[in-house]
Amino acid sequence: MSTATPPEIKSGRPVTPQVLANSRLRPVRRRGNSSSTARLVSHGILIVASLIALFPVAWLVYLSLGPDKDDYLHPGGIWGKMSLTNYSFVLEHTQFFDWLLTTAVVTLGTTLIGVLISATTGYAVSRMRFPGYKKFMWVLLVTQMFPVAVLMVPMYQILSDLQLIDTYLGLILVYCSTVVPYCAWLMKGYFDTIPFEIDEAGRVDGLSPFGTFARLIIPLAKPGLAVAAFYTFLTAFGEVAFASTFMLSDTKYTFAVGLQTFVSEHDAQRNLMAATAVLIAIPVSAFFYLVQKNLVTGLTAGGTKG
Repeated sequence: MSTATPPEIKSGRPVTPQVLANSRLRPVRRRGNSSSTARLVSHGILIVASLIALFPVAWLVYLSLGPDKDDYLHPGGIWGKMSLTNYSFVLEHTQFFDWLLTTAVVTLGTTLIGVLISATTGYAVSRMRFPGYKKFMWVLLVTQMFPVAVLMVPMYQILSDLQLIDTYLGLILVYCSTVVPYCAWLMKGYFDTIPFEIDEAGRVDGLSPFGTFARLIIPLAKPGLAVAAFYTFLTAFGEVAFASTFMLSDTKYTFAVGLQTFVSEHDAQRNLMAATAVLIAIPVSAFFYLVQKNLVTGLTAGGTKG
């Protein structure tokens, strides 16, 4: 067991038997060795926090098993008549798979294009000193200040002139215009943490700037790319305003818009909505599982430089 050295001995002053008697050597708790009470309290807090986080998900799954649309008003009666009829109805009698196709095309397209543009933009601003590079990043930041209601009309006019209304490409371009500014700032901060000597080594080996970026920088920037991809994916996956305005065909609705079809002015099929929401959560959970290894690292790495 570790013991503490009396301050009199540390200071080098003469130590008498009286001093030693008054300064009993006491055990010292090492860093990381907490008491059993502290561990019990911390584990209790974590368990409570986990239950609070999981309760809405468990409640949604529970409501989705109620066969009647008004079961959410009397949730206690669901337990005796649980069934999977809501899931079978959603999969067989709605346009769920059309919504799945649209959501997959739009989210994956937005993620690929948005991350590519953000990464190249962030790298250029981090490494190259062209005229106005600082003002360029501030311009990107200013674009985030405008609310959706202000951007809706001009974007609709632009897409209409380009004949991109009710097309996958049109919605992907709209989403890229909203996610690229933030992700470019994110990637610029991450590229700042990568030593510039790596770029110089690539040039010595005869690589072009793009070759250095693709072969040397991108492999080191995987955590930052994972964060940018996750943010882009969630933005495109859950956005409603642009998708409901620019996609006119009900077969081209995204999941976020498709959920709204279960609620009308005079009726609300909340049981079907709950079942659809559970099915929708599956791809998001799978995507999070794929990027979770690099997610935390990427969120913290861009905070400091060097």
